[in-house]
Amino acid sequence: MSSLRCIAKHPTIALVDTYSTLRELKQIHSQLLVNGLLNDRHLSGHFVAAIALRNPTNLDYSNQVLDQCQNPTLFAFNSMIRAYSKSSTPSKSFNFYSRILRSSDNLSPDNYTFNFLVRTCAQLLARETGPTVHGGLIKHGFENDPHVQSGLIFMYAELGSLDPCRRVFREIVEPDLVCQTAMVSACARCGDVGFARELFDEMPQRDPVAWNAMIAGYAQCGKSREALNLFHLMQMEGVRVNEVYMVSVLSACSHMGALDQGRCAHAYIERNKVRMTVTLGTALIDMCFGMKEKNVYTWSSALGGLAMNGLGEKRLKLFSLMNKEGVHPNEVTFVLVLKGCTVVGLVEKGRHFDSMRKSCGIEPQLEHCGCVLDLYGHAGRVDEALNFINNMPMKPWGALLNASRIYKNMEIVELASRKIVELEAKNHGAYVLLSNIYADSKLWDEVSNVRLTMKAKGVRKLPGCSVLEVDGHNVGRNLPRLKLASYVANTNPVLFDIEEEEKGFVVEITVRDWNRFHHLKDDQCSCKGYW
Repeated sequence: MSSLRCIAKHPTIALVDTYSTLRELKQIHSQLLVNGLLNDRHLSGHFVAAIALRNPTNLDYSNQVLDQCQNPTLFAFNSMIRAYSKSSTPSKSFNFYSRILRSSDNLSPDNYTFNFLVRTCAQLLARETGPTVHGGLIKHGFENDPHVQSGLIFMYAELGSLDPCRRVFREIVEPDLVCQTAMVSACARCGDVGFARELFDEMPQRDPVAWNAMIAGYAQCGKSREALNLFHLMQMEGVRVNEVYMVSVLSACSHMGALDQGRCAHAYIERNKVRMTVTLGTALIDMCFGMKEKNVYTWSSALGGLAMNGLGEKRLKLFSLMNKEGVHPNEVTFVLVLKGCTVVGLVEKGRHFDSMRKSCGIEPQLEHCGCVLDLYGHAGRVDEALNFINNMPMKPWGALLNASRIYKNMEIVELASRKIVELEAKNHGAYVLLSNIYADSKLWDEVSNVRLTMKAKGVRKLPGCSVLEVDGHNVGRNLPRLKLASYVANTNPVLFDIEEEEKGFVVEITVRDWNRFHHLKDDQCSCKGYW
């Protein structure tokens, strides 16, 4: 043991954790070989671990060193599994697990081995391998290790399998903070925010990870109000957050269109000197546009924010500025630009569609073609829309149907509907849109026929819902009084045999549909009729 301590103090060993280039690493390696230090299996394992974990993007060298070891230690194998789990080829981790099982020294995997393996399965979304690894760790007796248990919960959450998460959690006699936090995160990620909140409220202590898991879970499920309420409670309890957590908060603000709360979140970021990453800046871009570092995702997020508020002309100006900055657009960027043309009815600007292939080498996808059809439809050029779709290899009939509804071209409406039903007999959206078009045209018999067809084919439409807020407060209980705000909804497609007074639903100032926010001011809407 004393000789091992002497070797560990050798100056060359101390250099292992300090190298910065491959050349320096090779010099250190040669000195270790000359001095015979790598003959000790524990020091050779330390060397393998040091070079593997310091540079997980290039593991070939550490792999070669491991192959030269006569009797590699479990620590060396675990280090390689851990390093590969963080690399671009995590599946190679399983090769070292196999080598452990086949080792001549009768090595046996430990809790660290399985902790790294289950996280590898989570990264790979390995639905078949994950349960196999779970069986292996049970065989070796590590099913009660808290770190392995939390890793299993994380793995099954990534795989979208909530039932195994519950089974693992129920087997824990006294779950610690790590396992409780992992379970809260798992339930929130899988959409069961109700059970996640129950677990969260029962936790005697909550770390920032648990808080963020709940906030992110609410935001992802569209429960933005709950997410922001939890963020306020988090501040009251003095929990400090970093840039990762603030992304979820800003996402909730954006989803609600809560500009004031978004400004408060921005002020919190500045007051607490939260590090401004590109990801956080992208989440913040709808409310402030003052970052120094911007990539294509940042610009696309800004374009999307303008799209959500019907600011089509500003979106096109921003796209022009993006090109001047030398940032190359991607497929998502062009979708947003084409939608910007639709919002303000700029048909000629829709030539951006042609520049996709010519200037950027991006092949138009179905969504891009759908945007062009919407553009033609909103401009009343339904015949051009039909010619466009006839010359396309892909046929977005749904977009043509939506485009035809504005000017009620019943011939094309019925053609598009027939094509959609032929391709997707269970597509309730096509039936509902067709029914609404007939209702707008007062063709009630046709509306009834569509409903009967849906019933005969077993097609069901999930009910929708609306949330009305003024100054951040729910005003759903005050609907009768809101009619005084002078907003009258288009209720023609809704319950045509009911009086207009019973249909009235009024929103003051701002309305959000499935496309964007509509800002009503001075008897005008920001969409300018292009909804």
